[in-house]
Amino acid sequence: MSSLLNHIQRGPSVRTAARSLRALARLLAYPDAALRAHLGELLDALRTEQRLNDARLAGLSRLVSQLEGADGYEVESDYVELFDRGRATSLHLFEHVHGDSRERGQAMVDLVQTYEQAGLHLQPDNGGELPDYLPLVMEFASTLDASAAQGFTGEFAHILNALYAALLKRCSLYAHIPAAVLELMGHAIEATEVPEDEALDEAWAEPAAFDGCSSRGQQRADQPQPIHIVRTPRASAPASTPQRGA
Repeated sequence: MSSLLNHIQRGPSVRTAARSLRALARLLAYPDAALRAHLGELLDALRTEQRLNDARLAGLSRLVSQLEGADGYEVESDYVELFDRGRATSLHLFEHVHGDSRERGQAMVDLVQTYEQAGLHLQPDNGGELPDYLPLVMEFASTLDASAAQGFTGEFAHILNALYAALLKRCSLYAHIPAAVLELMGHAIEATEVPEDEALDEAWAEPAAFDGCSSRGQQRADQPQPIHIVRTPRASAPASTPQRGA
């Protein structure tokens, strides 16, 4: 499994749970056939490093068993339905913070600069993932020393908590992954209220033709339509243009 990041330069540092962070990052990625072929190895890496408690490892083991035991097409379809159909479970960090606002673009630029200042560049064949894609962010954190990794992940620990709560609400075993990252980095798992999340398909749906207008709150075609009559001032005669030399 290739890395999404290309190491340009890397100074000596003391890493904390680097293998576990990378294994968790891969477990959270799209479960195509190539990834599913290595699920056992990822679980072995988590067990070998021994940074997670038995209960968390048991939950991750159940996730791996679920991914291995189900039909490949169903696994991939369920993943898309879980992570790509609503904002609450999005794997793009800035989706939670900025949505589709302009601030998201600048945040992307700043994050890329953070990667590059650490001597890391996105691979050109990273599958088109954005810089704020959580598995990629987790992989970057795995290259940092202990204090830097804790500080970096602390900046989005509230998003990990929100994602954990949203996945719990959906009874998904994937909830063990953000919880494991929080535990590895020494951040508390806090109860987070999960707002009702409108599915993106519904939010982006095209309105039916002649169905009342595209804006919510406006009447449908079969409902009474208020008519507003506005008096407009009568146009005044155009003023004559003064001639030069008059």
